[in-house]
Order: sequence, then structure tokens, then C-alpha cells
Amino acid sequence: MESAEKQESVSSSLKENLGFKDYLGFGFGDMAVNFTFASLGMFVVYFYTDVIGISAGIIGTLMLFSRSFDGIIDVVVGGLVDKTHSRWGKTRPWLLYGAVPFAALTILLFAVPTSWSEVAKVVYIFVSYNILMVSFSTIAIPYGTLNSLVTRDQHQREIFNLFRMFMAQIGVLIVTNATMPLVNFFGNKQVSWVITYAILSAISVVLLMIVFKSQRERVQEAPKEQIPLKTSLKAVWHNKYWWIATIFFIIYSIGYALNQGSTIYYAKYILHNDSLVGVLTIGYLAPVLIGFLVIAGLFKKYGKTKVMVYGSLISIVGYLVTLVDAKSFGMVMTAQIIKGIGQAPLLGGVWAMFPDTIEYGEWKTHVRIEGLLYSGGSLGQKIGVGLGTALTGWVLAWGHYDGTLATQSGSAIQAIYQLFIYIPVVIYILQIVMLWMYDLDKKYPKIMADLAERKAE
Repeated sequence: MESAEKQESVSSSLKENLGFKDYLGFGFGDMAVNFTFASLGMFVVYFYTDVIGISAGIIGTLMLFSRSFDGIIDVVVGGLVDKTHSRWGKTRPWLLYGAVPFAALTILLFAVPTSWSEVAKVVYIFVSYNILMVSFSTIAIPYGTLNSLVTRDQHQREIFNLFRMFMAQIGVLIVTNATMPLVNFFGNKQVSWVITYAILSAISVVLLMIVFKSQRERVQEAPKEQIPLKTSLKAVWHNKYWWIATIFFIIYSIGYALNQGSTIYYAKYILHNDSLVGVLTIGYLAPVLIGFLVIAGLFKKYGKTKVMVYGSLISIVGYLVTLVDAKSFGMVMTAQIIKGIGQAPLLGGVWAMFPDTIEYGEWKTHVRIEGLLYSGGSLGQKIGVGLGTALTGWVLAWGHYDGTLATQSGSAIQAIYQLFIYIPVVIYILQIVMLWMYDLDKKYPKIMADLAERKAE
């Protein structure tokens, strides 16, 4: 009883005086990031195959190699964030100085010179994509790390994460519903894509500046010596929950990339209307946004891991519902809504796992390394999205998909079915296995109580 009271007292002492403006200001960051990131998942393969005319198999291989390279960059940036000390803190200066380059590189991604040979175009795609991903790391890692520095209270962090994910999905909705209409408005040419992303990227700069101005790093550690890289890596190695969270995020991101990347192909070739991509995305994300209104309470009552398992099960049901009539827009839309209900706890909880692993790591190893450990989130996301995007290209290539043809072969249509329905079901089963292994929620109160006792001593 005394131990429970002590844990409750520690939990109360960790709470910060936070309000709606704090949570909303933080959430704008992921909206800004998703103007680029959602575009990479939803449109980049389609842009390269159907607008630029590059083979789906080549694009898939490029995406895989690039995302593997990105994982190394994430770890490097995470280590640099840990070593950053400025009047704005550890993370905010990265947002201040990184926003404009990130926007410019997003625009250049779509500016593939059309007069170049196919080999030269592939080289341009490879170089521009990888430079953009380096820039992405310098925004995403500090922004994610900021969540562990605004408060040490687990529930408040989960609310920050829910606002982040809510605003991220607003960003996804804007991208999926505005991109094709804007491209068509500006003439439906390659330059139309460049103009469209110049507009979206300019908005992202403004949103990142709002994050910079509205947030404050409240978690202040006592001055300490620089932690050697060898010590930091050893601490990561012994943090089992970081490994579980990172592997989970890889699996989760593969499924998310498949869902995003296959939607436009499914709308175009199965439902025979590529303009339905926006409506299908609304059907998927509207339940997610509504679900965010109740997820915080469910996380607090049952623990986020358990709720995320049920979310995975509901998502599987959604994919299976599609099979009732896979060519019916009404049935596919119904399946999208069910999948969205299941997605709400997954999107709401996935990023909140990593701040918890930071506290566990300090408790286990006596070494606190926010940036390096939080890089696991971006590492898992990038590797997973890279694998998912590569899988999209490879499966389309396996089905002999040809983006220059108005009508696809039977094998290409089957490949689209695999990407949109069957492979994601396997992904969700793997997610459930990883969540079953992640039992940190029940240990977290004791960990925080022990850390508070150490600091008091």
C-alpha cells in the first residue's frame, strides 16, 4: 500500500502545467512533416512510375537502399541531438535551422529533369531522395525527442503523442485530397507537381516555426559529463524494450506504407477512378481522428499496449471485409472505416512507446540518452516505410505492372490485390506478436518511482 502511494505521489510530481495550446503547438510539427512524409508514401512511387516512367522494380530497389542508409543517419543525428546545448535547448534549434532546407529539398524531389536519359533520371532520383532523407532526419529526430523533454509524466506524453498523431492525420488528409486537384489545376504536367509541393512545403515551414515558438524543454537534467559513444551504444544494446519498440515500428511502418502506396493503384485500376484516393483516405482517417478523442482515456484505463492489440485485430477484420466484394466502392469504403477504427490506437500509441523506453533505459543502465533512443522511432519508421515502399514496387514488378499502359494485365491486377489486402493481414499478425512482448506499461510506475528515489538520494 505504501509503495502504491509512493508511486502515485511520484506520478503527481512529474505532471507539468500544460494546456491545449501546448499540445496543439506540438502537434503542428507532425502535420508539417507529413506534408512530405505522407507524399512519399502515397504518391512518390506513382509519380516515378506513371509521370516520370521509371520501372516499378527499379524504384522499389532504390527505396529500400535509401531507407537503409537513412537508418544510419538517424542514429548519427540522435547522437548529435544528445550533444546539442543552446539557449533554445537540445531540439528546438534543429527545427529553426532545418525547416527551410527540408522544404526546398521536398520540392526538388519532384523536379526530375525530363530531358535526361533514364539512367540520369534514376541517378537524380537516388541523390535527391537521399539528401531529402538526411534533411528529414534533422527534423524528425529532434522533433520526436522533444516529446521526452516537455514532461516526464507518462499520461501527458501520451496526450502530446495523440495531438501529434491527430495533426499528422490532418496533414495526410490535406496531402491526399489536395495533391491531385492542385496538380490538375496547374495543368497535370510534371511542373504541376513541383508547384503543388512548393505550396505545401511553404506551409510546412510556417508550421515548424510555430512548434519552435510554442514549445519549451521542461525536463532539465543536472549538468553531467559527455557520455562516450561506446557507453551510449552499450546502453542501447541492453535496453530490450527499445529493441521491441523499434522492431514493432518497422513492422507497423511496412503495413502503413503498403496501405498508402497501394491506395492510388487500387482506386485507379480496381475501382476505375483515381480521384477516389482522397475519399478512401477520408474513410480511413476520419475514424482515426474521432478515435483520438477517446484513446487517451482507454490508454490510461487499460494500458496502451493492450488497446493497440485490439486495434490490430479490428484492422484485420477491416481487410477481410474487403473480400466480400473487392470491386464495390461501398464495400471498400466500409472496410476503410473499420480499418480506421483499428488504426486509431496504433497511431495514437506507437510514438508514445519510445519516451517510455528512455525512462526504462535510464533505470536499467543509469545512462539517459534521449536523442539516440528516440532515433529508434525514426529508424524503425524509415526502414519500415522503405521496406513497404520497396515491396510495393517489387510486387508490382512481379505482376508485370506497366505505368505507361491504360489497362493492366491480370497478373498486375492480382499484384494490386496482394498489396491492398493480403500482405497487410500478415503484417498485423506480426504486430500483435511484438505487442505481446512489450509489457513495459505495467512496470512503468515502479520504474519512475525508483528513478525519483535515486535523484532524491
